[in-house]
Amino acid sequence: MQYEFSAIRENEIPCSAVPLMQHAIDTYASEINKVYATWAQFSEAELDFRPHAKSATVRDIIKHELLSQRRFFGEFLGSPEPPAAEVLNATHYGERLVELARPRLEFLARQDEAWWLAAARFFDVDRPHIWIFWRRILHTAHHRTQLTVYLRLLDKPVPAIYGPTADVAWEGASPTLPPAAAAGKSPGQPGTQSRGGSRS
Repeated sequence: MQYEFSAIRENEIPCSAVPLMQHAIDTYASEINKVYATWAQFSEAELDFRPHAKSATVRDIIKHELLSQRRFFGEFLGSPEPPAAEVLNATHYGERLVELARPRLEFLARQDEAWWLAAARFFDVDRPHIWIFWRRILHTAHHRTQLTVYLRLLDKPVPAIYGPTADVAWEGASPTLPPAAAAGKSPGQPGTQSRGGSRS
């Protein structure tokens, strides 16, 4: 699929010192782009929206994501990071997200295989750097998904993330909704549907 906008373009992603880990570098850049696209849907007036009194606001989730990434990369993975008190010093949260991510991509790309496999302290347990990295990706995806739900509740468009949404579709999109799609049939083949998308 082709995204209308990428905050970090493909030609800006550094090459990993370990070719086998290039997918990790690419995935982190991709997740940053997806988070940026999601955050960009909210207006300033909507940043204090929460769907329930016990829920975090949009602004709370965004701030947590910025600070949490800083902690994962700085404390657990050992990348150079700005002081925690400076992380939120920005007028545009999405631009700050990308600004903080770019040096992390360079840091990750420089690491050798021994670093990826080496253990580090993760809260109260020891885990390999590669485990901590993927835990970060999952954590980010979780909070991004929270906000796509908020978008739907606000009747705002949900951007394409891993494929089409109820708001974004394109020719050749193949949502895995009917059983035939799960069997690997392409759009247009008997027993498939080419309409719609993941109805987020």
